[in-house]
Amino acid sequence: MTIAAVHVHRLVAPLHTPFATALATLTHLSTVVVEIVDQDGRSGFGEAPEVWTVTGSSIASSEACVTEAFAPLLIGRDADDLVENCRRVSSAVAGNEPAKAAVDIALHDLAAVRLGIPLVRLLGGSRLVVPTDVSLAVGAVDSLATAAKSRVAEGFDVLKVKVGTDAATDVDRVTAVREAVGPEVRIRLDANQGWTPREAVRIIRSLEDAGVGAEFVEQPVARRDVEGLAWVSDRVGTPIMADESVFDVRDLVEVIRRRAADMINVKLAKSGGLSAARTLLELARAQGMATILGCNLESEIGTGAAASLVAAYGTTMVSDLDAVWWLKRPAVTGGMRYQGASVVLPDAPGLGICGLVSAQAREAAVPPA
Repeated sequence: MTIAAVHVHRLVAPLHTPFATALATLTHLSTVVVEIVDQDGRSGFGEAPEVWTVTGSSIASSEACVTEAFAPLLIGRDADDLVENCRRVSSAVAGNEPAKAAVDIALHDLAAVRLGIPLVRLLGGSRLVVPTDVSLAVGAVDSLATAAKSRVAEGFDVLKVKVGTDAATDVDRVTAVREAVGPEVRIRLDANQGWTPREAVRIIRSLEDAGVGAEFVEQPVARRDVEGLAWVSDRVGTPIMADESVFDVRDLVEVIRRRAADMINVKLAKSGGLSAARTLLELARAQGMATILGCNLESEIGTGAAASLVAAYGTTMVSDLDAVWWLKRPAVTGGMRYQGASVVLPDAPGLGICGLVSAQAREAAVPPA
């Protein structure tokens, strides 16, 4: 049974609350959905989120990569030749990790749909419930404390606090969150490259002295400053996680060689899909590094694929799968959902995606210029 068509769909969906980090403030999810169709009309879906400040890929560039490079490569090939199809996509172009991830996920989703099994079973697992943290966007002290209390009331017991926009007030904001939620809730910090190495050491040491008890600090310094990342890791007691510093195996090998971080955040859109993400998880595990799987602002497609990988492979800590929680309304029909602080995967073929929102709804969701 061969691949008959490869379609791309633009999907823009509003968030219920602005998502502010040290890198950008977002009010909408913007993504390219890839749909791969076999001869019988069965579809597999994947997703390439637009994250200018991390991957540098845009909606237009992902669309072009899929339609001009990947579609001609796949149409007519055996839909069940999953490993070789994914390998060809991975090696066809340089960079363009989100586009690669979208096609890789769609190929896996289609393979699972054709077998009539959930994606997690195709990946070798059986769990359908995966715990997640939830992020607290950058904000003032009072608003952060209020948001933290609300998330805990909703059932979340792991909070990721976004910092890095103002080194002078980061300690006060994190301390306020800890005071608001008490000692039992786990707090992790994500600076999104927002600090210099010296700022990072000063702030982390201050938080340690204050007894905040941060689970870890994620990507405190600029992506390319692996030396600075190692410098910070050597000077603080709090574990340091690499995120933007690790896209692929070469990046992870360099972080390991320099002993620059204690743990890694693997993301499908950053690494190029499920195939590449599995390799990163296995390498990190072999080196004794702690792991989580994260997501960018993605729909039920990308977040569901990441949750399926966590359910099958496992990570050493609660993963970061809250992207869909930020959506004002569902971006697709079917797929994953939340139950308290957990992602619930559908007991349905593939990712369980029944369709996208209507073209009219997608158009209506586009923010004004």
